[in-house]
Amino acid sequence: MNTAAGPVEDYLSHLAVERQTSAHTLDAYRRDLSALTMWAAAQSRDLLELTGDDLRAFVAGEHRRGLSPKSLQRRLSACRSFYRWLLKLGRIGASPADAIRAPKAARKLPQVLDVDEAMQLVEVSTDAPLGRRDRALLELFYSSGLRLSEVCALKWSDLDFAQGLVTVLGKGSKQRVVPVGSHARNALQAWRGESCGQPADFVFPGRAGKQITSRAVQLRMKRLAAQRGVFKRVHPHLLRHSFASHMLESSGDLRGVQELLGHADIATTQIYTHLDFQHLAKVYDAAHPRAKRKP
Repeated sequence: MNTAAGPVEDYLSHLAVERQTSAHTLDAYRRDLSALTMWAAAQSRDLLELTGDDLRAFVAGEHRRGLSPKSLQRRLSACRSFYRWLLKLGRIGASPADAIRAPKAARKLPQVLDVDEAMQLVEVSTDAPLGRRDRALLELFYSSGLRLSEVCALKWSDLDFAQGLVTVLGKGSKQRVVPVGSHARNALQAWRGESCGQPADFVFPGRAGKQITSRAVQLRMKRLAAQRGVFKRVHPHLLRHSFASHMLESSGDLRGVQELLGHADIATTQIYTHLDFQHLAKVYDAAHPRAKRKP
C-alpha cells in the first residue's frame, strides 16, 4: 500500500519553487496534507485513489476530533489545491475534493486601535536606545498598512522619498506601490541618517546586517506597546488592521483600500466595512435620544 508521500512532497516542492509560496503557507499545507496522508494510511487507502465519500469521511473525522470550522476550511482548501494539481498533471481522473464543502466559520472581526491609541503607540521617544528605528518602524506600519513580511524585506532602494512612495513585493510575488505619509517619511529619514543606510541595505536590519526576523519585530512591538501604555494585544497586523479601518472610515473608498492593502479579493477588504458599521452603531447608540428605550 502506497501512502503517496511522494506526490505530496512533489506538490510542496512545486509550491516552493514554481509558485514561490511563503514558508508559513508551505508549513500549513504540509500539516494539512500530512493529516490527510495519515488518515488514508489508517484506512489502508492510497491518496491517489480517494473518492469524494472518503474526503467527506476525513473532514467529518477531523470535525469529531475538535477542529474548528475555520481549520476545516483551510484543511479542505489544501486538499482541493493538491488534487487539482494532480488532475492537471494527469495523475488522477477527477478530483475527489471539488464537490465537498467545509462547515461555515463565524466571521471574526479583527481588533483595531482607535486613532488616539494609534497615535499613542507610534509616537515613541527618539531619544531612547534605537528610538529612531522604533519610531520609523511603527510610523511605517501605520502609515502604509504593510504586512510584516513586507516590512522585514524592505530595502532603502524601495523607498522614494521625493514622491512619498514605497514599493513592496506582496503575496503571490505581486508588486504594489503604496504612499508613505509625511510623519513616516520624516521618521525614516531620521533613522537612515543615524544608521547610514545605503540603497542595498535593509531598512530594519537584524544581526550582521541581514533581514530582521518577524519574531524580533513582534517582540519589539509588544514591548513598546507596554511602555507606551497601550494594553491591547499589539502586533504588526494590528497596525495594518487599524490603517485599513481608519482609511475606510475616512474615505469610504473600498476599492482604494483594497489596492493599498494588496488584497486579491475585495471580499477580504469588506470585513473592514463591518468594523466601520460597528463604530457608527456605537456613535448612534451613544448620541441618539431615542436609540435605546428608557428603563
